[in-house]
This record gives sequence, C-alpha cells and structure tokens, in this order.
Amino acid sequence: MSGSFWRSSHFQQWLLTKQDLTRERNHDMQILTEEEYQKLMIFFSSFIQSLGEQLKVKQQVIATAIVYFKRFYVRNSLKCIDPLLLAPTCLFLASKVEEFGVISNNRLISTCQQVECEFYLMEIMDCCLILYHPYRPLVQYVQEWSNKDSILPTAWNVVNDSFRTDVCLLYPPHQIALACLHIACVITQKDCKQWFAELNTDLDKILEITRYILNLFEMWKNFDEKKEIPALLSKMPKPKSQPSRPSSQGSNEQNSSQQNQQSNQKPNVQSQSQANPI
Repeated sequence: MSGSFWRSSHFQQWLLTKQDLTRERNHDMQILTEEEYQKLMIFFSSFIQSLGEQLKVKQQVIATAIVYFKRFYVRNSLKCIDPLLLAPTCLFLASKVEEFGVISNNRLISTCQQVECEFYLMEIMDCCLILYHPYRPLVQYVQEWSNKDSILPTAWNVVNDSFRTDVCLLYPPHQIALACLHIACVITQKDCKQWFAELNTDLDKILEITRYILNLFEMWKNFDEKKEIPALLSKMPKPKSQPSRPSSQGSNEQNSSQQNQQSNQKPNVQSQSQANPI
C-alpha cells in the first residue's frame, strides 16, 4: 500500500506545505482570524460526520468527504460556494468513490445546484479522487501488539478527530497513524517508547502531527459551538450569488420569454389586418 501511495496523486499533487495553506487562504484570513477559520472547519467537518452517521455510511466515506471539503477550500475562498451545499456534495461523491454505493436521492436531496457543485468539485481537485487514509497503516502497526485491543479503539478515535485539523493535507497517512497511535498510548498509559524508538521514520514529523492534534483538543475545551458558530457564520465570507444555472436551462427560459413576447404582439397584428382588409 505504501508503494502505491508514493506513486499516487495524493502524494504527488495533494501533499501541501504550511506555506501553501497560508497563501491559498490569504483572502479568507483578511476577514477571519486563524482560530476562527479553524473553528469553522471543525464545525463543517463535524457536520459531515453527523450527516454521514445519519445516512449510515462507513467511516472511510466520511473521512474521504472531509478531505474533499478541505481540498476544495484550499483552492477557493469560503465565499466561492456555500459550505452547507458543498458538504453534502462531498459526501455524495465520496460514497461513489469509496464504492459504498450511490446515496439515494430520498436520503440526500439532489438538486441541480448540487450536481453542478459536484462537477466543480471534481474539476478543482483535477479528478484526483483516490485517497489514502491512516486507518489501514494504523491496523497494520498494532497487528502484533499484545495489548492492541485496548489501544486500537482509542487510536482509531484520534484518527477520526485528526480530520478536524489540517494534517490530512500536510502529512502522509502512515505518519498520521503513528502520531495518533502515540497519543493513544499516552491516553491509555501504555509504555511504547522502545517500539517508537526502533521505527525507521522521521520522529520530528510525528511530533508535529501530535502537536496539531493536541492543539485541536485544547481548542475544543473552550469551544462553545452553540454560542460561537452563529457569529462565525455571519462573519464568514459568503457567495454573492448562487451557482449559475446550466446554459441549456437558461436558453430554454430565454426561448420561452421570446415566445411570450411574440404572442403578445400577435393580437396587434390581427387587429391591424382586420382594420385594413386587402
């Protein structure tokens, strides 16, 4: 799997740097602070998580949808498309890519705007839809551990939480898995120092990811979503207009308007012909 990752578009096109994120988010950062932006990302990630759980999709579909959502807003301002429209669109696309099956329109309302939004999302990502998540390497790492049954569930939950941060845009999945495993060992009070010391990996990167996740936990302690989110949503840059309608629909409306104008003119022509018979 790791060999496939290094040849994938995930690695070659979508592993970014902190400088990339700062540059791409510059417009939104003129309106929002870094903390406010991160709180909005936490809110929308949790929204996708909640929606996915209601639709009973597997966790990997939810994780893929969150990464799609984050990728889109790396390349675009929040004012480009309403995040509350993009979030279910990401989940809809992720369910197809992860071969979960297309979510029924009765369960997830499909509109013309959502269909258009899905094509726009794929265009922005350059159709790089295949993702590699930390779940598989995490399971592989603990496979031979005697105490894996007590550590794996905690590490799995930490991986889920990590999608509220930017680490999925910045680091390979195996490094994220190791950082989450490290945090899980601390939480469960398991001594795994020797195991980590023998790893052939960049431990500085693991510590960077750990700090990202610990900062998330610290922010969560003081984050009153019900009180803060309404103000943040009102401050957030918003689309000036809804996504444009497909050209075919617009042309149909134009033809209909022209037909109405012609029908309004016909009675005048008939009255003139009656007034001036040949």
